[in-house]
Amino acid sequence: MEPDQAFLEYAVKALADHPEAVETTRTIDQMGVLLTLTVHPEDMGKIIGKSGKTAEALRILLRVVGMKGNARVNLKINEPVGGKRASTGEPETKTIDQVVEEL
Repeated sequence: MEPDQAFLEYAVKALADHPEAVETTRTIDQMGVLLTLTVHPEDMGKIIGKSGKTAEALRILLRVVGMKGNARVNLKINEPVGGKRASTGEPETKTIDQVVEEL
């Protein structure tokens, strides 16, 4: 396991309530290194943090770790099955009548 992937797993497992569900994959392309993170649905809030601050901090630290190895490291956090977003991937749309009724 590469140092950037090992660092990410260590940090996320320390934050998560379900460390056994933490999975990372590492891919390399012309843009650099992409680390993909998958966590338990209950841990998403802790990993992302308020206003995304924890995820932003993880990304900054991964860039620093990557600089040691002369690589550009990016982080993608997979949304777990059963997440709060619509599973279709499309935003919820409402008719004008539905909006007026809610008012």
